[in-house]
Amino acid sequence: MQLADRVRALTPSSTLAITAKAKELKAQGKDVIGLGAGEPDFNTPQHIIEAAVKSMNEGYTKYTPSGGLPELKKAIAAKLKADQGLEYQLNEIIVTSGAKHALYTLFQVLLNDGDEVIIPTPYWVSYPEQVKLAGGNPVYVEGLEQNNFKITPAQLKEKVTEKTKAVIINSPSNPTGMVYSKEELQALGEVCLEKGILIISDEIYEKLIYGEVEHISIAQLSDELKKQTIIINGVSKSHSMTGWRIGYAACDSALIKAMTDLASHSTSNPTTPAQYATIAAYAGPQEEVEKMRSAFLERLEIIHLKLNEIPGISCLKPQGAFYLFPNAKTAATMTGCKDVDEFCNMLLTEANVAVVPGSGFGAPDFMRLSYATSLSQLEEAIRRIHQFVNKRV
Repeated sequence: MQLADRVRALTPSSTLAITAKAKELKAQGKDVIGLGAGEPDFNTPQHIIEAAVKSMNEGYTKYTPSGGLPELKKAIAAKLKADQGLEYQLNEIIVTSGAKHALYTLFQVLLNDGDEVIIPTPYWVSYPEQVKLAGGNPVYVEGLEQNNFKITPAQLKEKVTEKTKAVIINSPSNPTGMVYSKEELQALGEVCLEKGILIISDEIYEKLIYGEVEHISIAQLSDELKKQTIIINGVSKSHSMTGWRIGYAACDSALIKAMTDLASHSTSNPTTPAQYATIAAYAGPQEEVEKMRSAFLERLEIIHLKLNEIPGISCLKPQGAFYLFPNAKTAATMTGCKDVDEFCNMLLTEANVAVVPGSGFGAPDFMRLSYATSLSQLEEAIRRIHQFVNKRV
């Protein structure tokens, strides 16, 4: 069977691939510690689960409007007002089947063949693939390690052409965990306003921030930037609801209408009980969100130090999300591996530790470790990596 060109050109998700391989080895009886998954290891808070059950028991199991329940849009608007001081009307919000689907739908309605989207590296693995699926071209800008993996206004300006449609800003970042400051966002925003390009602001990790930094949405900085910005967010990471598949986009009403029209011919609507659960997530108590953030911070403080003790590995301390993104190039060379991809494969097959090679994120000298697992498992994983390196040097 001849498949369509658009899918034959896709690169499979490296994060899902490593998770699948780890599960396969576990099924064979191997004691594999998986540090690949990008989801919290906490269950969804009980009051959210109960809201979903209540909605089903009350008969809310039918179609909803394609763009989401009005009640949920109101809850999202209230959240944006409370957290960022941003005002959005209901026709400026769409509810989608996860933040990933919000991005996919956005690119489908935004891009024509040959349009360019600037993507800072390291990037989340699905950004370039979704751009390509919409007929667009990803244009990469390297966020240098010495600049905390963040791009500069000069770098952004250099990449803008007459075909540039948008730039993606992911803060806190997957995979690096780095957070753009207000001043950094302001400077990038000025370039976007000058060049007339849209800003896609992926804020899915906004609730997972550590230390003295704070999450700032670039849309907060001025009315002009708000008009140029599409906010992408959801409850997957903040409320440990990855499997519920609820995300949203907030932006200009014309763009939201186009996304809603497309959704009406693709998903019909996000899952109904999951929407009621999300209303409870946003409108209900937030103590569990803080408990989860505090647990991630505790793990980070311990594991970051231990990781940097491994010969040939150096890791900047992330400011958000739940990933470590160490430079492992020297460790790969020291252990006789031709590159970090081979090093990660050897960690899986010989040390029974699953990590994701940085090549999948556009940064081949690095690897990503998720600390969304128990502290005991994390400490054992780092011990195994350390032992593996020591044995081969």
